[in-house]
Amino acid sequence: MNDQPPRRRLSKADRHAQLLDVARELIRDTGTDELTLGRLAERAGVTKPLVYDHFGDRAGLLAELYRAFEARQRDTLETAIAQVERELPAVASVVAGAYIDCCIAEGREMADVVAALAGSSALSRVRQEAEDAYLVMCRTALEPFCDPLDAAGLHAFVGAADALARTVLAGRIGAARARAVLTRVLIAIALDPTEVTP
Repeated sequence: MNDQPPRRRLSKADRHAQLLDVARELIRDTGTDELTLGRLAERAGVTKPLVYDHFGDRAGLLAELYRAFEARQRDTLETAIAQVERELPAVASVVAGAYIDCCIAEGREMADVVAALAGSSALSRVRQEAEDAYLVMCRTALEPFCDPLDAAGLHAFVGAADALARTVLAGRIGAARARAVLTRVLIAIALDPTEVTP
């Protein structure tokens, strides 16, 4: 007699989310170098063909991990902006804080995924598209309080944000300090009087 309840089959969307969660666990445990679709299937308790059906190959898995991170980052920013006082220092503070907080929540796993993305032009495009979408949100949030923001300033913000997030994850500075510094950087970029050039 079998006392175990029958296993419930997950929907495709639920299985996809579960596989991404397990992939993040694998990266946390062993890093991206050891991340393969075979290991993911084994850890998730599913067949290799099922994992290949979801991601195609390792590059597809890395791209999906990054897209999921960016979606969470945009959701975090959208929620924060909706709840803030409508003035430049407050908006800059929530934009900066949302970036740092999301990176901290994702942990070192996402830093490893970003490093792995850098090795492929196709994966670099995925990162660029996601970053562009995020920067549109930042521009929309900030421009009611300043002149139009140029692309160079926005990319400087992302560079500073990434560097500060990595430093927090390494334990060299605290998250509150990173948020405060990034807020000042963003306000300086927003108030820069230089003309926007294409």
